[in-house]
Amino acid sequence: MTPTVTRTAPIFRSFDETKARAFYIDWLGFTWEGEHRFDPGAPLYAFLRLGEFHLHLSEHHGDATPGSTAMVYLDGLRDWHASLPHNPNMRPGLETLPWGLQMQVTDPFGNRLRFLDQSGGS
Repeated sequence: MTPTVTRTAPIFRSFDETKARAFYIDWLGFTWEGEHRFDPGAPLYAFLRLGEFHLHLSEHHGDATPGSTAMVYLDGLRDWHASLPHNPNMRPGLETLPWGLQMQVTDPFGNRLRFLDQSGGS
């Protein structure tokens, strides 16, 4: 029997909550769904979401390796790309590849998100 997968959530390594919020929330428009710390001085573990894409950020040493990549499939990439606020440090382009229209961004910690348009590049 194959189980029914209800959600996935890759974990990206993070090192600075302020930079993470600026990149994911202020620039890309993710929702900061929640966070956890074992005590006030402990590393952050955060739960983010962009539409149906769930992402966890962890400052815990053993949770993830910086430089990871996640592929995010979506519709309307061209319009979303055009609506992103100006960011002098991040100006991603759109690239037409054999498998579709793609935009890649790299977070402040070296992790990459590849957004791939499922609507045929519109």
